[in-house]
Amino acid sequence: MRTILNVIWLVLSGFWLFLAYMLAGLLLCITIIGIPFGIAAFRIGVYALWPFGYTTIERRDAGAPSCVGNVLWLVLAGWWLALGHIATGIALCVTIIGIPLGIANFKLIPVSLLPLGRDIVRTNEPFAVR
Repeated sequence: MRTILNVIWLVLSGFWLFLAYMLAGLLLCITIIGIPFGIAAFRIGVYALWPFGYTTIERRDAGAPSCVGNVLWLVLAGWWLALGHIATGIALCVTIIGIPLGIANFKLIPVSLLPLGRDIVRTNEPFAVR
């Protein structure tokens, strides 16, 4: 079932969201200071490409630098990417078949807003359970 949902996701919105994250990552990697943010964008872009079967967990060792980085991320790229998730999520929820995909899009909004200090793991891995 995950594979079917991932393929439908890829065709309807995943590819475009992936491209948006790659563009944000490239723009953020222009400066040396933005490289960690660009890497986060690339990581979330892969997650946005194939989201079913994965989840995010908070890293316990993330500290104050992640908090400061998240504030900068929110201002530089996070809210643009979150708006993309909201728009595609609403568009997908128009049809009955698209409702699970729209919900997955809404699930990606917190990660797109505050990505630093989070890990993307498989849902069946033991340490993913909180």
